[in-house]
Order: sequence, then C-alpha cells, then structure tokens
Amino acid sequence: MQTLTVGLAERSYPIHIGTGLLANAELLTSHLPGKRVAIVTNTTVAPLYLERLQQTLQEMGVHSMPIVLPDGEVYKTADTLNTIYDALLTHRCERSTPLIALGGGVIGDMTGFAAATYLRGVPFIQMPTTLLSQVDSSVGGKTGINHLLGKNMIGAFYQPRLVLADISTLDTLPDNELSAGLAEVIKYGLIRDLPFLEWLEQNMDKLLARDTEALQYAVLRSCQHKAEVVAADERESGERALLNLGHTFGHAIESGMGYGNWLHGEAVAAGTVMAADLSQRMGWISAQDVARIRRLFQRANLPVVAPDLGAGKYLDYMGHDKKVEGGKMRFVLLKEVGKAVLKGEVPSELLQQTLEACCARVSAEPTECA
Repeated sequence: MQTLTVGLAERSYPIHIGTGLLANAELLTSHLPGKRVAIVTNTTVAPLYLERLQQTLQEMGVHSMPIVLPDGEVYKTADTLNTIYDALLTHRCERSTPLIALGGGVIGDMTGFAAATYLRGVPFIQMPTTLLSQVDSSVGGKTGINHLLGKNMIGAFYQPRLVLADISTLDTLPDNELSAGLAEVIKYGLIRDLPFLEWLEQNMDKLLARDTEALQYAVLRSCQHKAEVVAADERESGERALLNLGHTFGHAIESGMGYGNWLHGEAVAAGTVMAADLSQRMGWISAQDVARIRRLFQRANLPVVAPDLGAGKYLDYMGHDKKVEGGKMRFVLLKEVGKAVLKGEVPSELLQQTLEACCARVSAEPTECA
C-alpha cells in the first residue's frame, strides 16, 4: 500500500492506494466517529463489494446501512439524490453518521453532494471502484449532479475524510470503463508531466492487460498530481482549471448525446483531441503532436472523433461550461505537450474549424482532425 496526503490544513486527508484495502479495517478506524455508517452504492457494485465492506465494518463493531441506487450517468439527478436523503431521514441518520461512497464517479459525486448538504454537512469517505474515479473524481472534493443544460452544474466543493483506492476492484471493471479511466490518466501527462506521458506510451499494453503493478503506478502518479493541484487551488480559481483539458468539449458531447450514451472518459478523449487540434490551430503544437495524442488514445481503445452535434449545439452547451467568465468561453489548451494553459477569447473562426474537422458526420465515415 502507498499513501499520499491532500494538504488542506485542518481538512487534509490521506489517499491509500493498494490491493485488498476494502478488507483492511485499520484504515477506517480513525475516520469513523461512531458505530453507524451509511454506504451508498449501485446495483452493479453492490453484488461485487458491498458484503465484503459490510463484513469489514461489522468486525469493527460498526453497523452499516446500504443505500443501493440504479447504475448510470443518467441517474445522476436531483431525483436520485432525494433517494439518498429519504433513506438518511427515514433511518434518522445524525451528523455523526458518515456516508461511504462505494462505486465510481457518479456514486462518489452524488454521495459527496448528499454529505455536503444533509444536516448541512456530515463526514464522508470515498471508496472508488473504477479507474476513472480512483485517478480523478474521488480526489479533490468536487461533488454534484447533472442538469439537462449541463453536466455537474449543481454541486458543492466538499472534501472527503479519506480516499481508499483498492486496485483489486479494477479486476471486475468492464473493458470500456477501464479505457474510460485511462483518458483521465493520459490527461495528467498531457497537462503537466511529459515523462509520465512517455511512460504511458511504453506501458499502455500492460495497463490494458490489468497488470497490477502498472495500474497501481498509474493511479499513484495521477493522484500525486491531483493532490498537488487541489492543495494549491481547492476551488478552481486558477491552476485546477487545467485539469479540465478536453472537458469543455467532452461535457458538450455528454450533454448533447444524452447522459450515459458516451462514458465520461470516452467524451474526454474525443474532447482532448479537439483541444489538441485547436491548440495546433493556435500555432502552439505541431500536427505531429496532435497525431501522437490521437494515437495514444486510440491505443487505449478510446474514440478520437466526436459526434457531429452541429456547431450551434456545441457552442450552446459549451456556453454553460463552468469555466465561462464574463460571458466568454475559456478553453484548456496545450502550449506544448506536457504543458497546459487556460485561454480565453479563442478566435471564433479557429474554433469553427476545429468543430468541422473533428466531428463525424452521421452520413459519412469518421475522419481524423485535419
């Protein structure tokens, strides 16, 4: 097991990364103020890991109340959030009752938002079971739900007490979700760690084959970056916005296609290729750099061509992006491979060219950005 710390003064917390951690009661002891917890999970994860976690808690003399939600991004809504509140209120959970998020990014985001708002704040613990949630969404305190007009537009910054990333849970992850997680891993190399990007190029086959050592290293390196950025900019007023490389386009894809039709990581991959294309048009990176980025996503079995929603819809959805400031869209782009920048006032003609080049027509064969 390896441990990192997210440094936020009195709200600092550990990230434990290793195998078999769901059965390690010692990791939980100091984070449970009472003898009662609520576990929020979903219909996919519950049959796999809920009983194991409940047994661990029972050995500690802690009673657990499961709240099992339907699985999928389409359920990341106010209605599903109310299901959590209903269970907490029905069972008279108190401010000393922690919520444990056992699942992927959807479960983590909704559980965190419920914890931030139930009784004006109760403790919560992240136990991410997908690669994407282990390397990104479980760390940093971003919580929330989706709205029809935009992804993650309703939420709160609310930090967990503990993140416990059990690499063993990735053994049961579907191949497409493993690939979706790799999109966020690749992101860290592109925005701030060229040596890590080169390591990913050399070890992508091992990651896809679920080599435990390679996966643990990828999670550790990703979490190191996330922890550093969050400690420096908790509420995304500056550097943390760079973690959204590909997300402005990607969130538009998710919203435009209907939540759940594209996995988040799939949309981020296609969105990152669009951001790279726009970076090239700005004169910052070369066509060879764009090809290199596209090739790595393809090796991770991720899409590199975005759906053609139409330029108008893309602009409309991107206009609801959280990075919009003063009514103007801002984009995370690549000044060079391994270095990202936040750019406002992108020339509209260049943005239009990227949308036309990187989106596949429904009636035509997908083409590469050109």
